[in-house]
Amino acid sequence: MRKRESPMKQPDDQNPEMNLLEKTELWIVGLTLQNVRLEEIAAKVAEGLELEPGEVLVVDVREEYVVLDILRPVLKAQQIAGKEGEILRRVSGIPGVTLSDRAAIHSAGALGWVALDPEESKEAFEKSARMGKEIRERVGRRALVFSTGFEVQKGMIEDTNFPLIEERLKREGYTVKFGGILPDEIGAIAYRLQRAIDEGFGLILTTGGVGAEAKDCTVEGLLRVDPRAATPYILKFEVGTGRHAKDGVRIAVGEIGLSHFVALPGPTREVKIGLERLLEALGKGMSKDEMAEHIASALRGKWRGHGPDQDHSSKD
Repeated sequence: MRKRESPMKQPDDQNPEMNLLEKTELWIVGLTLQNVRLEEIAAKVAEGLELEPGEVLVVDVREEYVVLDILRPVLKAQQIAGKEGEILRRVSGIPGVTLSDRAAIHSAGALGWVALDPEESKEAFEKSARMGKEIRERVGRRALVFSTGFEVQKGMIEDTNFPLIEERLKREGYTVKFGGILPDEIGAIAYRLQRAIDEGFGLILTTGGVGAEAKDCTVEGLLRVDPRAATPYILKFEVGTGRHAKDGVRIAVGEIGLSHFVALPGPTREVKIGLERLLEALGKGMSKDEMAEHIASALRGKWRGHGPDQDHSSKD
């Protein structure tokens, strides 16, 4: 069994994470050194950035500047912004270090925030918070819906799921787009789901391909994108009976960044049940494990009293 996760944690708008994107060098200019241990400089800079001593390394020393490398790729904004004065103060306290009147800290990318003054830092945080909230709201209300399987692709059976999902999600304020029909192939499914995340869809739904036959592989494709996705059973089978190559029917709920992706069964009556439970779970801010169980419990109730030999009529 997977370890149960805590409820979904909202991003901290007032202290967002800053990916340094390989721009990890910090330059201290306007200083002279006399018999100074470089480890002390690195340690003082680490203190100023609220890092461990081993996460900052001196990589170059010249006559009037020192270059340091930050070894942690992601920092919180408040670890960086406006920290120039504090870092210089800490470094100036090291025996043998002398700072000139033009002492300063330079860097590129996100680390450049270190030179902001306190008022600029406050404005930057407020702007970042507004942008972060707007992005989450915009992404969270963009939905992409996939169908699955050969039968739908060839027009052998009508896709009644997308119209149902589109109408219901639009009532909740989502913009909804049809993503096409997923093939019965794990790698292709994983690729399409990952691309949907990269394109900024906050809710990605699939219907079908979660059954117990060998060709049903939507859950497996989803697990390639999020190996920690929650995949509870809604119906169990004995492997090898009839066409059952797997031991049951599962749904799946994954979460990557701002995106949730959910694999529901194919029958429209089950999609309707699962969709209502999904919307309830999103509204309550459930974790993906809680969300998956909330959906699965309703679907299990639907099948209670039905055995594996019952006629399921629609594609799983």
